[in-house]
Amino acid sequence: MHVAESHPVAPNRIRKPSIGFLLHALLINLELQDFWREGVKNSQTMEITNVTEYQAIAKEKLPKMVYDYYASGAEDQWTLAENRNAFSRILFRPRILIDVSKIDVSTSVLGFKISMPIMIAPTAMQKMAHPEGEYATARAASAAGTIMTLSSWATSSVEEVASTGPGIRFFQLYVYKDRNVVAQLVRRAERAGFKAIALTVDTPRLGRREADIKNRFTLPPFLTLKNFEGLDLGKMDKADDSGLASYVAGQIDRSLSWKDVKWLQTITSLPILVKGVLTAEDTRLALENGAAGIIVSNHGARQLDYVPATIMALEEVVKAAQGRVPVFLDGGVRRGTDVFKALALGASGIFIGRPVVFSLAAEGEAGVRKVLQMLHDEFELTMALSGCRTLKEINRNHIVTEWDAPHALPAAARL
Repeated sequence: MHVAESHPVAPNRIRKPSIGFLLHALLINLELQDFWREGVKNSQTMEITNVTEYQAIAKEKLPKMVYDYYASGAEDQWTLAENRNAFSRILFRPRILIDVSKIDVSTSVLGFKISMPIMIAPTAMQKMAHPEGEYATARAASAAGTIMTLSSWATSSVEEVASTGPGIRFFQLYVYKDRNVVAQLVRRAERAGFKAIALTVDTPRLGRREADIKNRFTLPPFLTLKNFEGLDLGKMDKADDSGLASYVAGQIDRSLSWKDVKWLQTITSLPILVKGVLTAEDTRLALENGAAGIIVSNHGARQLDYVPATIMALEEVVKAAQGRVPVFLDGGVRRGTDVFKALALGASGIFIGRPVVFSLAAEGEAGVRKVLQMLHDEFELTMALSGCRTLKEINRNHIVTEWDAPHALPAAARL
């Protein structure tokens, strides 16, 4: 049998890549690196498109003690989450084929014309967020044509905020044990051109804010509570838990009652808004005791945990007020849709707090301006898509809540 000769197999030749191929690969690699670097750059300078995005930026920029002070709530923080979550359980019933080519979002609050029903709530110690603090917030509110409420515990005084220029401003008041301090502060706010007093009534003691206890929160030594600077009440001592809790325990009057709302009316002609109402019973008492308006608030979920979200408590308060005084909502608003829902439930306007300090931390005055503009634009869009041209056209039929009876459908719609 003939056997074919075997031939040794030639080893595989490894071809060296050409210079052109190497250059091409290098070019691709460089392009990928550029693309990656551009992606990183874009992620760092990504355009802010909604209010909530400022919180993450503030968390990066602020010292932990400061961020936690602004961001945290009381105890389990159930109400803190619920203040937001409750809005998501209210749905729209939009009306269609309505001419919405012209929309007016302006309104009046206590007789003062403002550009929109979106106002700034009192938030304390804003210079912890940004060196310009309350100055920047005041200028942003004025530029937006809306109301700023200055906290008693501001790091800028009523006079300093007034010096930023014209604007409609309210003053939030804590009642100290020394009533002379209170009377003096109210008179200073009046002289500085503030238009109303927002009396906080839910803080006889400070809520248990565990982040502040862990961080041994205190006002940084280079800052003071400016309104109390000359009264030896402007500094906050370090404490074994929260310096603010110790300050409140030492200074704020736990005996505050409805008679003090009457007393305030004897020392000022400014209208008094009662801030911190959550029930029909207290709404009726507020009316009996001369309140000019009510702010439905749970103090940003920083006082008593497991109270309802303010949007859940709002309608009860509105019904009890019977249209005799305006009712405002404070807490949880992050979208123009939230503003619309509050107005549909009977609010005359809303206040925002944390979005202001977070945007202030991120971008100063420009950040606060942007927050107000975004909420304005979102609210206007919500009105258009719901078929509303003015605030008066927003009504209860534009929303459906979990406590509503199911809407009876006409017979034709059921077929």
